[in-house]
Amino acid sequence: MARLKMLRWLKCLSSCPSVSQTAAPAITLSFDAASVEPMQLQQLFDTGAFWARNRQIGRIECMLACSKPVVAAYAESRLVGFARATSDGAFRATIWDVVVHPDYQKLGLGRRLIEALLDEPAIRDVERVYLMTTFQQGFYEKLGFQRNASTTMLLMRSDEVG
Repeated sequence: MARLKMLRWLKCLSSCPSVSQTAAPAITLSFDAASVEPMQLQQLFDTGAFWARNRQIGRIECMLACSKPVVAAYAESRLVGFARATSDGAFRATIWDVVVHPDYQKLGLGRRLIEALLDEPAIRDVERVYLMTTFQQGFYEKLGFQRNASTTMLLMRSDEVG
């Protein structure tokens, strides 16, 4: 079943002219945060995530070390998608920093990243999975997330932190 889903997704990807005029490279997922190159991730943030531009490399390294699970999508050796989460493994998990390179958007990669995170052991059995976003709520609703204005609070720290 998973192989069939992968084949359908690759067929969809290869038919998109903005990715390649010939054959699209296969997309592989990695769940190893240590294999994510912080410089490549910074470039992906700068290109595909207006809300994450200009993040410092040292802070990205810290984020990668403290996040579990992490899923990175590669077209050959190029990082084209990323998502991460934090979880207590039992009650709560939060998904963060879902980003897909613009050339690979609208091809199902964002869905694939979220589904991969939700299937990871650190998240699979938790009672609630949170996602904070003001962007693309409709996309996340299609994946089963619901809008919930009653549970979010925010402590804003100065830009000088970190």
